[in-house]
Amino acid sequence: MPSKKHSGKEPAISATIKTEVVCPNDTNPMDLLKGGRLVEWMDIAAAVCAQTHAGTIAVTASINRVDFFEAVKIGAIVTMHANITRSFTTSMEIQVKAYARTVAEGKNFLVSEAYFTFVALDSYGKKTKVMAVLPRGKEEKKQYEAALIRRAKIQVAE
Repeated sequence: MPSKKHSGKEPAISATIKTEVVCPNDTNPMDLLKGGRLVEWMDIAAAVCAQTHAGTIAVTASINRVDFFEAVKIGAIVTMHANITRSFTTSMEIQVKAYARTVAEGKNFLVSEAYFTFVALDSYGKKTKVMAVLPRGKEEKKQYEAALIRRAKIQVAE
């Protein structure tokens, strides 16, 4: 829980993990996971993370570059890790990394990474303020600072 002297939350509070199994309807004719399906899964994980941090509904405002590193075969288990990097007035940046593993090999490998921006909404569908992010570790602080650079490259109306 946030302390009374800080109006913010640590990223760990809203960290989200989502797991899916790649089924035939998730794949292309080569039996590889469709990129659009993976982005859909990543967006859901990011939404849960953003809404947990904001304590209200949050909607996708933008996706800042999606990188695909490896193909994912049918039957693989895909795990998305979503973490808030920084919040602004009404928006939040969420980093999502997707890992895959086969049951037989059991070895995880990074397949995709993206940064999502979400906007928090009140019960009337209007933008609402969100709590600050309180980064703790070295990596969280690095991501927190880098969010400003990424934000400068996109337009988010507060």
